Amino acid sequence: MDATEASRKLEQELGKDFQGSHSFRDEVSVMISCERIKDALSFCRKNLGFDYLVDLSGVDNMNEQPRYEVVYELYSYEHGCHLRVKTGVDEGDREVSSVVDIWPTANWHEREAFDMFGITFKGHPNLQRILMWEGYPYFPLRKDFPLAGKPSDMPDVAFSDSAPLEGGPFVTSPTSAGTDKREPRSREFDS
Repeated sequence: MDATEASRKLEQELGKDFQGSHSFRDEVSVMISCERIKDALSFCRKNLGFDYLVDLSGVDNMNEQPRYEVVYELYSYEHGCHLRVKTGVDEGDREVSSVVDIWPTANWHEREAFDMFGITFKGHPNLQRILMWEGYPYFPLRKDFPLAGKPSDMPDVAFSDSAPLEGGPFVTSPTSAGTDKREPRSREFDS
């Protein structure tokens, strides 16, 4: 079985909740309704042999509906193929069923999507921030989060002023020179 065949089987299983598939450079992506995403992923695991959740990530499609997507990168060791499964999440709802019971490794992936985008995972055993501190009021990977950062009232934990990115020590330099000149670690900064 390959990813195209897996996509067809998912479509047969889900009917109208299978919202389409797309192939680009031999990578197959399928779109599933948010209401049936857990059923689809369970079917992928139990019936199609996708035994490894490679990654789970969020996407902010600002000014589109639905605004957010959750993307699951699956791999089948048995069949040696990848499948990308996506679901849309509305701005007001931002809730998806957790898949920690299907793939325990989803635990930290879901926590990261929650922390960075504000997407909640219903049924997650410990949905709390994983990168930012508890009580942090923003979601840094949303497209409406300013690149210059936001001021913080917690000087002992974070910057008290906005942290500019342009020209900072962790930003690559725009140049046609080699990697040794572009990479932040190769530049020296005056303190």
